[in-house]
Amino acid sequence: MNAKKRTIAAAVALVGAMALTSCSPGGEETAQDGSLTVWTLERQPDRVEIQKQIAADFTKQSGVEVEIVAVDEAQYNQLLVSSAASGELPDVIGGLGLPGVGALQANDLLDGDAATRVVNELGKDTFAPRSLELASIDGKQLAVPSDSWASLLVYRKDLFDKAGLKAPETYDDILKAAQTLTTGNQVGFSGFTTNQETFEHLALGNDCQLVSDSAEITLDSPECTTSFNFYQELMTKYSVPGEQDTNTARSNYLSGRAAMVMFSSFILDEMAGLRSDMLPSCAECAGDPSYLAKNSGVVTAIKGPDGSEPAQFGSQVNWAIPVEAASSATDFVKYMMSDGYERWLAFAPEGKVPSRQGTQDNPTAYVDAWKAMSSGTSTKAPLSDFYPQSVIDQLSTSPEKMSLWAVPQGQGALAGALLAEKPVAKAINSMITGGTSGQDAAKSATDSVRTIQSTLK
Repeated sequence: MNAKKRTIAAAVALVGAMALTSCSPGGEETAQDGSLTVWTLERQPDRVEIQKQIAADFTKQSGVEVEIVAVDEAQYNQLLVSSAASGELPDVIGGLGLPGVGALQANDLLDGDAATRVVNELGKDTFAPRSLELASIDGKQLAVPSDSWASLLVYRKDLFDKAGLKAPETYDDILKAAQTLTTGNQVGFSGFTTNQETFEHLALGNDCQLVSDSAEITLDSPECTTSFNFYQELMTKYSVPGEQDTNTARSNYLSGRAAMVMFSSFILDEMAGLRSDMLPSCAECAGDPSYLAKNSGVVTAIKGPDGSEPAQFGSQVNWAIPVEAASSATDFVKYMMSDGYERWLAFAPEGKVPSRQGTQDNPTAYVDAWKAMSSGTSTKAPLSDFYPQSVIDQLSTSPEKMSLWAVPQGQGALAGALLAEKPVAKAINSMITGGTSGQDAAKSATDSVRTIQSTLK
């Protein structure tokens, strides 16, 4: 095995366990400009077909043949390792999460110069600045930001109004509402215990960071300990007992059992009754499937007692161009972010808020198009048919406000490793279901993350 293959193999060993958030580009040999291999994590059959149609249109324009390869999460690791071993990794990867971008950059497998060219040629000022910042390190562009979903605190505005409660924008607001609205068969709050997303959103608002700028793990800081204690009280006193995952947390709200839920923006079409496989079942929903959409409020950014300003968690996906990819890879990514962009966003508008907001001639072209797109599966309709303009505006500006752990500090590889090994989620679950104190959970998470970090050096 030559030096190049050894580098790729070592990187694959590091990031192979990161699944969706850590795809690995690169390859030993430069592909021919007459063809491109593109891996996509948007693998649902209808989405793959649309991507093939977009690619065919690109081929007509450029003469470059494109093979779209849908990557199954369950088979991803094996595919990545075997492709690396044979030197046949793709020219482009679509749908790559920020932790994956950081992990690949740490192993010198991303062509940042190619990503920079794409951004500059499309117009740097046509992107949300925060999106570009998150897909960069030390001012160097690593990948091209495509779209994102926002984490939201959704609450029953009808119940809040009846109880005289204000919107849950701070720790105190959330706790007071949870206490007030936990009664009978109703709980005040629904969140996750099996992953870290709910906690991370709340922690960010209290200036709790996973890692400092100097790469020191800081989960045992006073700000983080406060966040662990807050989440323990919220989930043990005012939520559904036991483990809660994405399915149960969502069901708690759709059924009317919970007065608040922390969830991604993908819940919005479900609340509107646009998915027959996930219809709201609250008492009021029997007569109006869109009742929850019409009677819910949305808070994006949360502020804790130690927080300097409100913060919001979210997830951004990007287009990655590997080292030694075909030169036409940049043309393909530019096409996907221009002529093909609206069709890409239309897969699921509620969870694909555009990072590129418009063109140089029309600065809001893509945001405007996104606002008019229909969401849902069994029934299709624009979100604006169900939600006030304020909610739509909050979503459209979310790429500018979004944050997450480790990536801004240049520790994307660590963020990806956490998603695979879940040390924070395990500490949270132990705290909520096993009686561990918030302080002990913070220490346990810190120790585990430090151990993981040591394996990445």
